[in-house]
Amino acid sequence: MTEIDAKIDALVPAWLTVPDIADRLGVEVTRVRQLVKEGQLIAVRRGENRALHVPEEFIGEGKVVKGLAGTLTLLRDDGFSDEEMLEWLFTPDPSLPGTPAQALRENRGTEVKRRAQALAV
Repeated sequence: MTEIDAKIDALVPAWLTVPDIADRLGVEVTRVRQLVKEGQLIAVRRGENRALHVPEEFIGEGKVVKGLAGTLTLLRDDGFSDEEMLEWLFTPDPSLPGTPAQALRENRGTEVKRRAQALAV
């Protein structure tokens, strides 16, 4: 879990706290923390209380956005830190168009994973 810097904080349009995610997913808070620990979600400390937050775009209709976990694994394997992954996922890519995070939400995960794999080359 990373301390977020202002640049990344500005890139991410909206954040959810761990209890908010638990409500949306219909699971216990401990399960959300486990998803973070397993690398299926990225959580950062932000705000006055330094509470854990996850980008809202990572949460779909009652589940984690399809393709996110695989994309995070690819980026980690490429040596990206959590902060670098957030920057990559939320920086507009004209070839997609939009951001990789938006493309994942729109079920265009194959395109996103292709770009993530190309980063390793």
